[in-house]
Amino acid sequence: MPLTDTTIRNAKPGPKPRRLADGGGLTLSIRPNGTKAWRLRYRFGGKEQQLSLGIYPSCSLKQARQLRDDYRQLIADGVNPSAARKAKHAASMDNTADTFETVAREFYESRRPSWVPTHSSMVLMRLETYVFPKLGTQSIADVGAQDILAALRPIQDEGKHETASRVLMVVRQVCRHGVATGRITQDPSASVRPALTPVTATHFAAITDPKDIGPFLRKLHGYEGSPVVMSALRLAPLVFARPGELRTARWDDISLDAEPAWKYHVTKTQTDHIVPLATQAVAILRALHPHTGHQEYVFPGPRNGRPMSENALAAAMRTMDIPKEIMSVHGFRAMARTCLDEQLHFPPHLVEHQLGHAVRDPLGRAYNRTTHLPERRRMMQTWADYLDTLRSKTEL
Repeated sequence: MPLTDTTIRNAKPGPKPRRLADGGGLTLSIRPNGTKAWRLRYRFGGKEQQLSLGIYPSCSLKQARQLRDDYRQLIADGVNPSAARKAKHAASMDNTADTFETVAREFYESRRPSWVPTHSSMVLMRLETYVFPKLGTQSIADVGAQDILAALRPIQDEGKHETASRVLMVVRQVCRHGVATGRITQDPSASVRPALTPVTATHFAAITDPKDIGPFLRKLHGYEGSPVVMSALRLAPLVFARPGELRTARWDDISLDAEPAWKYHVTKTQTDHIVPLATQAVAILRALHPHTGHQEYVFPGPRNGRPMSENALAAAMRTMDIPKEIMSVHGFRAMARTCLDEQLHFPPHLVEHQLGHAVRDPLGRAYNRTTHLPERRRMMQTWADYLDTLRSKTEL
């Protein structure tokens, strides 16, 4: 059944990408972040191929259908639409070398290898959704502060102040790249922020009061879902890693024998990190190993062997009636940071180091990952024992 604008507007994202078909190979891909992207699927030379047509609503249903029909005509004439588009792009490069979109994509490609995939896709989505339709075809030298503000106003008018702020951050990075590569002499975005509605700082919800931690842990240990999610929920408070680091943990990075530890590279900070594993953490991982030890990831998703969904743990906590306003998956870090300092009185630099934050010595040099490792091992075991004590008490 052909799509309508009403159907597209009302289509809601799910935990995984999904497609709506319009006919003739035209589909609308709806990503979990809400982005709706047009795709054309076709066969040429006996092989199935795919073209990106644009982001809805910047590329309307009518425009997407017209593009589909144009490309279908090329196929009928024996021309591969993908090759034709590449040839057209190559022929126009001389005229577009300094457009805002060209400079932005150049910046994006220069930084993409150092970004985690989720951040990389988010940056590209913001550019394609909010920036390119307004500024993309302009020469970056002609883009002024008023042009940038005009591109951000519609986002502001929808009440998406945080989104507007983050889009401006990407625009500033592109402009600075333009300055660095000699396309422009100064950054026009520098004066835009004061004209935007200020963003109220928010913090990840976390349970930090010891009298509340016990009941919360008992709920976690009462979870009756899959062994993978159950194990991740029980391990999260013991390692207090960033949520993305936990769900993408690999068995190859974990040692459960002498001096058990989880060693991995933190893409966010481009540093190596060691998480000493308390005996309780080792027990959880040993129990999980028969289920997922033959796979790459410690916590794989249920179907394709990739890491579990970034929403899996949050959804599990919601099923246990733990409101997101009370505790977030990221909140395990704040829980540990607060209690290790206020209740167990460990030195702040040990706690910060274990959180994976930048910690420097008196000469300003960053400590390496093995610094204070014996002390951190004792801290992690003391922390695990403390959580067991809180969980076993009915009240403090």
